[in-house]
Amino acid sequence: MSNIFDIVTVRADYEQGAVVIIDQTQLPGREVYLALKTPEEIWEAIYLLKVRGAPAIGVAAAYGISVCMQKVDEVDDFYREFARLKNYLASSRPTAVNLFTALERMEVALLKCQGAGVEVLKRVLREEAEAIRREDAAACRKIGEYGLSLLKPGMGLLTHCNAGHLAVSEYGTALAPIYLGREQGFGFSVFADETRPLLQGARLTAFELQKAGVDVTLICDNMTSSVMKQGWVQAVLVGCDRVAANGDTANKIGTSGVAVLAKYYGIPFYVLGPTSTIDMDCPTGKEIKIEERDPAEVTEKWYTRRMAPEGIHVYNPAFDVTSAELITAIITEKGIAYPPFRDKFRGWKECK
Repeated sequence: MSNIFDIVTVRADYEQGAVVIIDQTQLPGREVYLALKTPEEIWEAIYLLKVRGAPAIGVAAAYGISVCMQKVDEVDDFYREFARLKNYLASSRPTAVNLFTALERMEVALLKCQGAGVEVLKRVLREEAEAIRREDAAACRKIGEYGLSLLKPGMGLLTHCNAGHLAVSEYGTALAPIYLGREQGFGFSVFADETRPLLQGARLTAFELQKAGVDVTLICDNMTSSVMKQGWVQAVLVGCDRVAANGDTANKIGTSGVAVLAKYYGIPFYVLGPTSTIDMDCPTGKEIKIEERDPAEVTEKWYTRRMAPEGIHVYNPAFDVTSAELITAIITEKGIAYPPFRDKFRGWKECK
């Protein structure tokens, strides 16, 4: 069995003209890599969560547009095709801000080189995409270090969805302190919510923590209150897909309920993510667009036969918003923010 850090979530292979990802819909049963060679394949992989996690989506989009643009050889077509691909890939998922910031960053890099030849433009896109991946990996390490500073050896921790190595370039966001803590002998015990309806906690978080040798226990989402009540959880660590300027955070559906429970039981609730997930143009969580997904994910996806009546109405939002008042701290690669969050965010975003 390979170590979790042997798995490369997303990379570019320019020789074969592909974005190579591990297909997360096949985990934990099979470790299958896919070579995505067309914009349609990249779009579908993001939409179907073959690649997922806000930072990993951003990296995949950056690599995707870079790889696809290597096939364009005329300067007159280059900027027009880039704009088309940027808009197309941006339509794959609406909530994770990293998708849009990565594509916008690629566009800025390209526009700085107006008047250059095609080969220069292609090289600039390759270099910018790699910089996005490299900076994501470095940010995750720093997030882990800041997060670990708030934890003590022997703590029981709870996490929801998957904000680990599989969701980023390396280490993860919410799971980064756990991995660093394991390296330093902290001896954490982790409870992983299964995370209905797509089971990212069961399929991915439990998989990668077990692979890394972390003491992990899988629980159903409706068992969270029970383990908190018994005193087994001393901190909650979750990731985020978008953070509003006031500190409201969008994360996988079910996160806000965990935050409410943590508040009731007096347990610190920490949100971990890179500053690229902070959207200062989004005043509050009310303005965050929440993706709604196929009802079949609820009624039949994981069952050998349908487990709900035919024709039943289904509400299937992919994310919910956790109010800033429920969050103990937001941890980024630039430090730890405590309420009120806005001024700290503004300082981080102004210090490029």
